[in-house]
Amino acid sequence: MSFLPYFDVDESLRGLAGKAEGFGRHAIGGLHGEIYYVTSLADDGCGTLREGCRRKEALWIVFEISGMIELLTSVRVSSYKTIDGRGQKVKLRGKGLQLKECEHVIVCNLNFEGGRGHDVDAIQIKPNSKHIWIDRCSFQYYSDGLIDITCQSTDITISRCHFARHDKTILIGANSKHIMDRCIRVTIHHCFFDGTNQRHPRVRFAKVHLYNNFTTNWAIYAVCASVESQIVSQCNIYEAGNKKSVFKYLTEKAGDKEEESSGAIRSEGDLFLNGSQACLNTNKDHLEECVLKVDEHYTAWTVQPATLALKQTIKMFAGWQDVPRPQLGFS
Repeated sequence: MSFLPYFDVDESLRGLAGKAEGFGRHAIGGLHGEIYYVTSLADDGCGTLREGCRRKEALWIVFEISGMIELLTSVRVSSYKTIDGRGQKVKLRGKGLQLKECEHVIVCNLNFEGGRGHDVDAIQIKPNSKHIWIDRCSFQYYSDGLIDITCQSTDITISRCHFARHDKTILIGANSKHIMDRCIRVTIHHCFFDGTNQRHPRVRFAKVHLYNNFTTNWAIYAVCASVESQIVSQCNIYEAGNKKSVFKYLTEKAGDKEEESSGAIRSEGDLFLNGSQACLNTNKDHLEECVLKVDEHYTAWTVQPATLALKQTIKMFAGWQDVPRPQLGFS
């Protein structure tokens, strides 16, 4: 399994901490806290996920049982938490997770299936949250977004996740008036966007690095660059269904500007299949000026050429994985 981007993170329980790539690489979760055992699938109370997430101290949260947790309200996750689903099959339904004004949170190996109610997101990251890593999770059937990153939340990595049966997948930056979102930085890699309609992601203001993702059979567009966004699409695989246009540009007026603008996308080594059409901005000087240079932010990341073999690897290893819980303790 050495071809995986961080194949060694499962060697010990807390070996996961600090192993993210990209902008969320500093996330340590509950590395320095006690282990909290989820022993109940109830919405709240002793031994529940909600109880562990609300505690103020650092915790590494693991599950002693598999099954469905019906959430009546969103679970507020406090700082320095790891929610680690390895070793069990845990599904969250009804509501999702809310990461509000928190830092150093890791969410790993969970299923998010079926959010109910108005404007329910699977994971909502806002406001002012940072150092977040979402890894190996499966998402489908929420009433609003699957992951929303807004309101000055930054330094976030989403890796090896599976997104399916949904419309609005990942939103980064919610409103053209939110000019403070110029601070947002997000990395998305080795994810499988499996027939979801749009927002893979949709971006306002933020700097976003996409690499080694597989996006297929979108209904509207694959990636959307709106006001002042800077997107690098590196060695991704885009396989069209009926809709062929991969990249979309939407113009909006920033809250402190008079003129409308869109964002910019630079494609490097992407593979376009089944008639997919990039529709890129062809002004190279504009791209060099307006799109982030990834190596100015971090110097190492695991990227492979976009090939059909990589496509199969992403499909196999994205989303919830049937892996045993690693040994307890520090690596």
